[in-house]
Amino acid sequence: MRSLFLSLFMVLATTFASAQNFDDMSDAQTEAFGAAVRAYLLDNPEVIMEAVAILEQRQQQDAATSDLDLVAQYYEQIFNDGYSAVSGNPDGTINIVEFSDYKCGYCKRAYPELLQLIEANPDIRFVLKEYPILGAESVLASRAAISVLVNEGEEAYERFHDALMRENGPLTELSLPLIAEGLGIDSAKMLESMNTALVTQVIQTNRTLGQQMQISGTPTFVIGSEMLRGYVPLAGMQQIVDETRQNLN
Repeated sequence: MRSLFLSLFMVLATTFASAQNFDDMSDAQTEAFGAAVRAYLLDNPEVIMEAVAILEQRQQQDAATSDLDLVAQYYEQIFNDGYSAVSGNPDGTINIVEFSDYKCGYCKRAYPELLQLIEANPDIRFVLKEYPILGAESVLASRAAISVLVNEGEEAYERFHDALMRENGPLTELSLPLIAEGLGIDSAKMLESMNTALVTQVIQTNRTLGQQMQISGTPTFVIGSEMLRGYVPLAGMQQIVDETRQNLN
């Protein structure tokens, strides 16, 4: 809020300076003018809140425009990187990408709703990007998941991903192999390749892309050309999918 008021002050100061040409005003005139402005704002405080609301709206519009530009700039890396798992309809016309972290509570909250969204919309092509940014367990879990993807393919990866998203306990070098074994996944092979250069490169490439796109939290979604920073309830996601579909027609 402080930054908003500072920005508002600068706008007001520039406007007043332009209108009154302070350089030509005496000290007494300047003081009187300032007193008059202060008195008006004290008598009409709603003017300040209206100006703050307008400023916030402009900042949101600028951020939305910036996100559109970022999606356009990095489109191929976002949707067609060649290594991230693709589910839903691989030939679907509604592209959704999620930057996700296995230790992210909001990612876990969004997960069952995403499954519902994909089930209800057979034209969704869903791409999951491993984006571990919440500590050592996040990185370890992503390494395990990417290892499963590389070694055993997307079907095994989807089962492992599903288990990790539903897991509320610690994700460690002890628990991850047990989860894998319970799903019929070769845990020894998974552990062996978790720290390979290929797995490291996938994580680093995703992190670099996320930094370029100014993604500092999870989940972050890209639906078509629109970026959603944070959890969005199922109804909101469905609305954006419907709007994206309409724009394609």
